[in-house]
Amino acid sequence: MLGIRFAKVPPTTYVLQYRGGKVVREGVGLSFFWYAPTDSLVAVPVGSAELPFIYEEVTGDFQSVTVQGQVTYRIGDARKMAGLLDYTLRPGGEGYVSEDPGKLPVRILNAVRVLARKELQNMTLATALRGGEKLGEAVAKGLAGTEEIVALGIEVMGLAILAIRPTPETARALEAETRETILKAADEAIYARRNAAVEQERAIKENELDTEIAVETKQRQIRETKMDAEASIQARRFELRGAEMAADVDLEQKNRELVGLKAANTREEAEAKAYGMNAMVKAFADADPVIVQALASTGMEPGQLIALAFQALAGKAEKIGQLNVSPDLLRELLNTEGR
Repeated sequence: MLGIRFAKVPPTTYVLQYRGGKVVREGVGLSFFWYAPTDSLVAVPVGSAELPFIYEEVTGDFQSVTVQGQVTYRIGDARKMAGLLDYTLRPGGEGYVSEDPGKLPVRILNAVRVLARKELQNMTLATALRGGEKLGEAVAKGLAGTEEIVALGIEVMGLAILAIRPTPETARALEAETRETILKAADEAIYARRNAAVEQERAIKENELDTEIAVETKQRQIRETKMDAEASIQARRFELRGAEMAADVDLEQKNRELVGLKAANTREEAEAKAYGMNAMVKAFADADPVIVQALASTGMEPGQLIALAFQALAGKAEKIGQLNVSPDLLRELLNTEGR
């Protein structure tokens, strides 16, 4: 009433009370009474604010991209801001008397766009699509050093590039290129896997062939060893057979020599007997036959003597007229022969 107003500002608002062109009160989170006809209140928000943005820019290789992000800032020097922009409240304390507070975000976003455009002109499309974080760091650094931002007393708390997207046609082309690259990599992986499988199969075949060759070599060595052993045995048999044949020849030769010696001995013995008999014959040639016969009968058995007697009788048969032999004599002779 009567123009007296009560003002209560939050801690995120810096308020300045002007009276007669001079600041009579200032600070954050103040509560006070002021007189509307003579006082002016300037309320500068000093809390952090977030400004989303989305721009369509062109890269260094003349490709259109859409940059989407967000910048976070706060008014660090409220007095400086109040001296450059009009943050004066209306007499009722609701709303500003000018449109300057609404132009501050536009100025900040324009500065961000200018810096982003400058950075994108030094990037190709592929670099820009992969360099969102790098772009955000470069724009934030440039924004903090911009003369207008520094003059307004604005502190840039952060800037994030949320997305960089190409046009739909370019995106489809990039997708096709990437898809072909991926398919090519997949084909190369399949080829590498098949090649590895072929190499492993070849290694297995080589190992099998090496094993077969080793087995065949070992078997050949065994056969050669057996053949050598058999040849040695056969040679030994031939040697033994030759030795046996030589021994047989020697034995045969010795038998032949022995037979010759035996024949010679027999011949010499026969010659000696013949010589003895010849000498005996010559000795008895001139002797009386009766005497020789008597000598021959010396030591004979009675039967032999009787036989000689009958032989002598037979020799004189023409002179003997009749000879009677008694049965007793014959029986005695037969019994003597039986004994």
